[in-house]
Amino acid sequence: MRRPRGEPGSRAPRPTERVTYAGPRESWTPPPSSMLRILLSAQTSPARLSGLLLIPPVQPCCLGPSKSGNRPFGGGPVQGLQRLLEQARSPGELLRWLSQNPTKVRAHHYPVALRRLGQLLVSQPRSSPVEQATLQDLSQLIIRNCPSFDVHTIHVCLHLAVLLGFPSDGPLLCALEQERRSRLPPKPPFPHQPAIYGGQRLEAALSCPRLLHYPRQHLIRSLAEARPEELTPHVMVLLAQHLARHRLREPQLLEAIAHFLVVQEAQLNSKVVQKLVLPFGRLNYLPLEQQFMPCLERILAREAGVAPLATVNILMSLCQLQCLPFRALQFVFSPSFINHINGTPPSLIVRRYLSLLDTAVELELPGYQGPRLPQRQRVPIFPQPLITDRARCKYSHKDMVAEGLRQLLGEEKYRQDLTVPPGYCTDFLLCVGSSGAVLPMRTQDPFLPYPPRSCQQDQANFNSTTQDPTQRVVLMLRERWHFCRDGRVLLGSRALRERHLGLMGYQLLPLPFEELESQRGLPQLKSYLRQKLQALGLRWGPEGATALLMTVSALA
Repeated sequence: MRRPRGEPGSRAPRPTERVTYAGPRESWTPPPSSMLRILLSAQTSPARLSGLLLIPPVQPCCLGPSKSGNRPFGGGPVQGLQRLLEQARSPGELLRWLSQNPTKVRAHHYPVALRRLGQLLVSQPRSSPVEQATLQDLSQLIIRNCPSFDVHTIHVCLHLAVLLGFPSDGPLLCALEQERRSRLPPKPPFPHQPAIYGGQRLEAALSCPRLLHYPRQHLIRSLAEARPEELTPHVMVLLAQHLARHRLREPQLLEAIAHFLVVQEAQLNSKVVQKLVLPFGRLNYLPLEQQFMPCLERILAREAGVAPLATVNILMSLCQLQCLPFRALQFVFSPSFINHINGTPPSLIVRRYLSLLDTAVELELPGYQGPRLPQRQRVPIFPQPLITDRARCKYSHKDMVAEGLRQLLGEEKYRQDLTVPPGYCTDFLLCVGSSGAVLPMRTQDPFLPYPPRSCQQDQANFNSTTQDPTQRVVLMLRERWHFCRDGRVLLGSRALRERHLGLMGYQLLPLPFEELESQRGLPQLKSYLRQKLQALGLRWGPEGATALLMTVSALA
């Protein structure tokens, strides 16, 4: 009767294998041991050991060459030994095949033995004893030969040993981990960094890609520790750009920039000054430095004809602060300056900024008597939503508010993203009759005349004197990014737009982001919008239709 394949003594080795016989199986009678309890403890549950069954058999060709360069190819005694290891029926037999055939054992045989060991532990009942010395000898055999393993074999053995539950601080895992680390490429020596103080440390922090991770106190401390000669224009420009870009309205840092501007006035040109002044307008912060405005006026008088775009940029920042100097306005509105910028690359952006400055003069500077921007040179200021709104449209509440207004009022009673003269884009615009009824947009002119025909004090009486009782209500979304970070101050561009729309006669209804974020679902949002509109005395639906008929009858 033919004996089962793989059992020791079942057949003579093949001539090509020449593997030493491991001895009769009956001569091995293992005593009880504690190693099985370790391998089958809670740390190494049967479910965890069963994961070994999912690991494909280790092939010699996929493990790469060993450290000694002995890589098996084809058949022969090496593959014959692998088949015997895969067919071993006990841990003792595994150890004998490995220890009694030292010239035939290769590095990839040890992962095969560990995998077979896990399979044997899964298939054997818990009460089956395993000789502790056998497992220790197997561990020592791997430890003794692991210096010849390649990196892949070391990783496979580590993985299998962990699955088998060998202790993490035991000799096997420690030896394999040490070998793994020894194969890692050496780390380059850490270059010696000289001590960085003051302005150099501030520049290093401002140049760091992860700049926002630096707390403000770090920047303030670096600025305070800097010597005067270390605070160069380059460092201060980096600081100003950082504050403007991240909407950081930090008074101590802004005051330091203002003081630097005043102290270094003679050494700064308008191209540097425009970058230093940028955060003041964007963050809507007028510094306490008393010489701040006189200094800028002197710089503008000195540099206005040198860099036209830089000059207009400085005036734009001052426009947001409502601090426009008349002398500089007279220069940029002069025919010579306008003729100078025509045909230059920044012509369009300069004309757009000049159009905004002309609007500010019209609405905010009634005492200005100098030249103005000619009508043929004016262009729309902001003909479309701002870049920040377009970039963050997926975070905006505009679509949600639009749907709420559509269900509440109807599509014909509001306009979205309508640009009103002289070029301000509104979020939502409503036309309201004298009785408070929301009127259909197709029957009304949504625009108020610009420039206004009366002064801003008489703007409230303007509609009644021209027989136009219609009121224009603008719903202004105040998103989170419309404010300075960690504050309740609107950014300069937002405050300027709301200020000018109000001066032109539009009634503003702000919708703060805190209130919008607190609405859960469309029904709550509609209720919120209803309360906001009713607080202004607005009516719609059947009630609004009745009020509209009464208004038409009264006019007739």
